Amino acid sequence: MRDNTLKYLLVLPAVVVVFATAIWPLMESLRLSFTIGRLNRPGSLDQYLGWENYTWAFFDEPAFWNAVWVTAVYTLLTVALTTLLAMGLAMLLAPGGRLRSGVQTLLILPFAMSPALIGVSFRFMFNPEFGLFDAFFGLVLPPLAGISWLADPVLAFAVCVMADIWGWVPFLTLVLIGGLASVPRDTIEAAQVDGASSWRVFRDVTLPQLAPVLAVVIILKSIFSLKTFDQIFMLTNGGPGTATQTLSHYIYFNGMKYGQIGYAASVAWLMVIPMIFLTYAYARYVFRKN
Repeated sequence: MRDNTLKYLLVLPAVVVVFATAIWPLMESLRLSFTIGRLNRPGSLDQYLGWENYTWAFFDEPAFWNAVWVTAVYTLLTVALTTLLAMGLAMLLAPGGRLRSGVQTLLILPFAMSPALIGVSFRFMFNPEFGLFDAFFGLVLPPLAGISWLADPVLAFAVCVMADIWGWVPFLTLVLIGGLASVPRDTIEAAQVDGASSWRVFRDVTLPQLAPVLAVVIILKSIFSLKTFDQIFMLTNGGPGTATQTLSHYIYFNGMKYGQIGYAASVAWLMVIPMIFLTYAYARYVFRKN
């Protein structure tokens, strides 16, 4: 009996911390999403509004659907391109792969930098007056020199995607290297003895056995891409206009700048819906394998 009591007492501090830092704020944000919730209106945080914040987002707010579109395209591009590049680097860095030591050293820097710092770095590198890329294009491709990358909606969005890929490729590469190390060498060698080309060995032998790791990589990257904020905030602040405004930035913009806490909370809960499905898929897959 004493042992049972002790184990609950040992877990109690962790439960209190999780409740105070995660569960209670989550429930409070859900409550706020059904209120008027304006910082410039005293008492509005307790004035019940019902589902109007949610219906406003769906039917009366074009900026919300713009943020949904930007987030969806951003997520698809970053997940697809990051996974493909990480797979290519993992093949180079896998045991027996070429350029292993040189490329592996280059992975350290992006992996160590925070997303906010990456956003600031890319903002300076793409500056049309003194940026690194402007100087590079001036030497290699003069017609591209002097372009205001972050002032053009399409180019600014492309820069945001590039910054995300640069920051995430190292981590996913290391994960995929671990996955490649678990692929039995005898199956690869048997396929090579049978005369299979390198592409067929990868497609028919390596890729099917790497599928579980790839599934986890894609799900995790999708979750992080959907909720990206700090990198976008530091790089473009959602601009020009709303060309790079993701849902996380849209929530911040409405909640912190306009003081619409109730509306921002409702949009945040709408963003939770795809997160729940992705988290459920990840948890179900991991626990099923274990």
